[in-house]
Amino acid sequence: MKQLFLMVNDGSVKLIDTPIPIIKDNYVLVETHYSAVSAGTERMLASFGNKNLVQKALERPDQVKKVLDKMSTDGILNTIDSAFNRLNEPMPLGYSAVGKVIECGRGVTEVKTGDLVAMAGQARHSQINRVNKNLIAKIPKEITDYRQAAFCALGGIALQGIHQAQVVPGETVAVIGLGLIGHITARILNAYGCDVIGYDIVDKTIPGTRLKAFICSEDENAEAITKSLTKGRGVDKVIITAATNSNKPMDLAAAIARDRGIICMIGVTKMEIDRRLYYEKELTFTIARSYGPGRYDVNYEEKGIDYPIGYVRFTEGRNLEEFIRLISEKRADFTDLITHEIDFEKADKAYEMITTNKNNENYIGILLKYPKNETKWENTVYVKKPKTFINKDKITLGLIGAGNFAKNTLLPIMKETGLYHFKGLATTGGVGTAQANEVFHFDYATNDYKKLLDDEEIDLIAISTQHNSHAKFVVEALEAGKHVYCEKPLCLTIDELDKIEAAYRNSKGELFCGLNRRYAPLIQQIKKNLYTDRIPAVYDYIVNAGFIPEDHWTQDEKIGGGRIIGEAIHFIDVIQYLDGSRLVSLNITFAQSEAYYKRDNALITLCFESGAIGNIVYTSMGSNKYPKEQLRIFSNGVVYEMDNYIKLNQYGKAKKTKLKFRQDKGIKNEYQYIYKVLKGDENNTAIEDAFESHRLLIREIKSNH
Repeated sequence: MKQLFLMVNDGSVKLIDTPIPIIKDNYVLVETHYSAVSAGTERMLASFGNKNLVQKALERPDQVKKVLDKMSTDGILNTIDSAFNRLNEPMPLGYSAVGKVIECGRGVTEVKTGDLVAMAGQARHSQINRVNKNLIAKIPKEITDYRQAAFCALGGIALQGIHQAQVVPGETVAVIGLGLIGHITARILNAYGCDVIGYDIVDKTIPGTRLKAFICSEDENAEAITKSLTKGRGVDKVIITAATNSNKPMDLAAAIARDRGIICMIGVTKMEIDRRLYYEKELTFTIARSYGPGRYDVNYEEKGIDYPIGYVRFTEGRNLEEFIRLISEKRADFTDLITHEIDFEKADKAYEMITTNKNNENYIGILLKYPKNETKWENTVYVKKPKTFINKDKITLGLIGAGNFAKNTLLPIMKETGLYHFKGLATTGGVGTAQANEVFHFDYATNDYKKLLDDEEIDLIAISTQHNSHAKFVVEALEAGKHVYCEKPLCLTIDELDKIEAAYRNSKGELFCGLNRRYAPLIQQIKKNLYTDRIPAVYDYIVNAGFIPEDHWTQDEKIGGGRIIGEAIHFIDVIQYLDGSRLVSLNITFAQSEAYYKRDNALITLCFESGAIGNIVYTSMGSNKYPKEQLRIFSNGVVYEMDNYIKLNQYGKAKKTKLKFRQDKGIKNEYQYIYKVLKGDENNTAIEDAFESHRLLIREIKSNH
């Protein structure tokens, strides 16, 4: 199938071939018929892409601050690499569409295959969309022109603004900004029995939008005209739908609102409040968060858990239902707002129209139309010819999963080594596949990971998926005779670890776990100088891990296993490697705090057969301006102090300092090590340490429950 992306580095749009997504629980697959181009939002994104680096920085000072903070802790070169990687990553476009259900996952009962549905949020400009059941609304047969349902996300935004403004039937409501969403808002208000006064810098009235009056927002008499239309009172409510960098809509809203009126923002403008006006009238200002309650809630949008109607009448999904109800009962009609239908294959014309508009076309609603195309059903997309020449000196890679780590770290660094040929990419389909494949160019991409296991040319299977799936893929790949590299952790349970060990012992394939820090140059330097064979050391590792929201998948112990198994395994491995003896015991003490109730603040103590001891402080409570990782080692009259893989101080008879311009956590060295092992130049010794540390850590985590 094809999906439309914005190339952030230059502002162009591109159709990218990608396998169709596979179905998931609580999701539906939808064959898209029409998707709406949101002129305001998508123009803003495209315009941002067109800007040079300096202009991008000036427009997003918040992101510049994050970059500067990262530079102070991770080093200049690493930060620059990370920023450019993100700029090279294509951005998916679109969020409002209509189409036909082609498959339903478990848990979906509201619709069936063949139903027409409106879809929002996860509805991209894509031939096939995978959308959660809470983000769709069934289209009844009474709607003859179902194209207008493609505006459902905009309708949801309008309805959420109306709810937030606490609009009552019979009130007079001002709509500032008569673009597409402004007209949709006005028509819904009409349907609810309200008088609407429209405002814009130019007259954009349309016969189908019944306004009490139109007032030019830049008319110096706008306030007086408004009062003349409202018996000198001003409007009851104001809904700002404009998209501008100016604060003028905010000032106008305060001027035209009545005493104790409510102003709601659903557009994108500056929001500087004039205290005098708001104080004198005791105005209320509120902002609508997109389509309604449920937006940005993982439980609602991904797990499909709805809010009880007794507590939340209009959720994100129920706003979509209401929009469709207004159309089906002929209380509102939006067909005439469709001014352009453009074939999906010519989507670049739509974006030219909303950005430069060289032909000066008048437009309100632009729809992309999706013609029939049988090739969109393909499970595998070949970027290169199936018989592509492969350099036998390279390791042929098959990658399962294309999340942020794979796209921003694994693939760029593997590519940099020049030791790997990217043969096959397998994901569940969708955005990540296209983003990874567009930048790194695998020979083929597929939604069936078993194709990689069956591919005789693939030497190494790399696994970079959510943690609860690691064990399954590791075992299957080893049983298929493949070498396997798995991002940490290897697994989440002892039973899974037993199966992995058994598969490894019985396989011809090698197994590697992504515990890369032991390969870092500064750690290698410490290892070279330590006298652990004669005198035990004391290790102290401080990890300022940073805050991660509680709804992030890594915090979910069923999916991510929690942050201790998900990340702290790194630091256990470093100390384990430096000491070189068997890890005898591992104990965890978790902080007890209502403010930090997630299990991501802990002390981990280690004891080794050599007599050495280690202490790991893992915390999410620290400042992001403080370095993430610091290691101190005390041994034989010498102190080693490693600061965030950039700086190493060695205190003995004299102080020695080693400083690196680029933070190096050993990932490149790890991938070179894997290459050497697979070519027979080195022995794989690291995996036994990984088995040992995983077993002790998993048991200790379980005992703490």
